[in-house]
Amino acid sequence: MTELVIREVEEAVVFKVKVVAGSSQTCICGLLDGMLKVKVAAAPEKGKANQCLVGFLAKRLGVKKNTVIIISGQTNPVKQIRVLGVSAEEVLMKLDL
Repeated sequence: MTELVIREVEEAVVFKVKVVAGSSQTCICGLLDGMLKVKVAAAPEKGKANQCLVGFLAKRLGVKKNTVIIISGQTNPVKQIRVLGVSAEEVLMKLDL
């Protein structure tokens, strides 16, 4: 299994997520080419899958929703995520990677 490619940038971390929308449940299903692969239960319409992803990551990382930001890929399955106030080590530990 590959490792999650994660960078620390100005009191935040940045990593990529591959989102599979419309799943039966929201869960992490592993790594894919250095990206976190997440299935979300929401449909890929009107930003619902993005909101579901942000809420899921915030809960798993123990941070507020407004600290999880999709910085690119709003309409793409591959998204770049920025999480404020956590270290790369914390992210890897809390995501069980």
